[in-house]
Amino acid sequence: MGEMITADGVEIWVERRGEGPDVLLIAGLGDPAEAWQAQLDGLSDRYRLTAFDNRGAGRTRSPEESVTVARMADDAAALLRALDVPAAHIAGFSGGSFIAQELALRHPGLVRSLVLTSTVARADAYFRAMTGFWRWMVESAPSERAMLEAFYLWIYTPRAHADGTVDRFVEETLAFPHPQSAEAFQGQLASFIGHDTLDRLPGIAVPTLVLAGELDIATPPRFGREVAERIPGAEFEVLPGEAHQPFQESPDLFNARVDAFWRQVEARG
Repeated sequence: MGEMITADGVEIWVERRGEGPDVLLIAGLGDPAEAWQAQLDGLSDRYRLTAFDNRGAGRTRSPEESVTVARMADDAAALLRALDVPAAHIAGFSGGSFIAQELALRHPGLVRSLVLTSTVARADAYFRAMTGFWRWMVESAPSERAMLEAFYLWIYTPRAHADGTVDRFVEETLAFPHPQSAEAFQGQLASFIGHDTLDRLPGIAVPTLVLAGELDIATPPRFGREVAERIPGAEFEVLPGEAHQPFQESPDLFNARVDAFWRQVEARG
């Protein structure tokens, strides 16, 4: 079961699982800690995993000030300190990977390694046009179900739409008792659109693995390749047949890959 943790004055909903080296899981746009369920279940025999709701998502309220990626990175740092975690392996997907980049740049002592999935360093015209449509969609969709069905076209593979996986995710999201408001969705989205670490990425000095889905149309592999090329020594890998959220669609594949990476980092001390 999760709990509320006060971190630098913000009440953050946290779920922790397992024992071992510390891992902090940072979710993306609109997603609560439950987005990482397959990792909480599949990796807790080897790691102490912490997942949490970013401000404006799930059970973590957003204070009155505007949401920024830097502020959410500071939230993550404050959470680690509140939990007495001296440093952790950081894994973020999509907008959560933006937060992870800022965390490594703003609070380098707290970061042992980075896993950046479906990541971007700087929005381009395509990304801005796509997310601009999402802003309109969350306001104008005829129902929450219709909004999710449209939004998930960018997120999951054709096979997930065909085999019922997307239908299951839609039902789970609709049943979640802490839905994100349209205003909070747009606030997070605006912060992610404004994210820009491109020129600062060479300052990241920890081992980094960048993962991209071959079929990802929201953050195509070219974005991840650019991030990896800017971070010294970063590894870049395209996952064949995967889209924006491989950690949900193919958790065994994802868990094995990040486990191998973290084991390498641990072995190097």
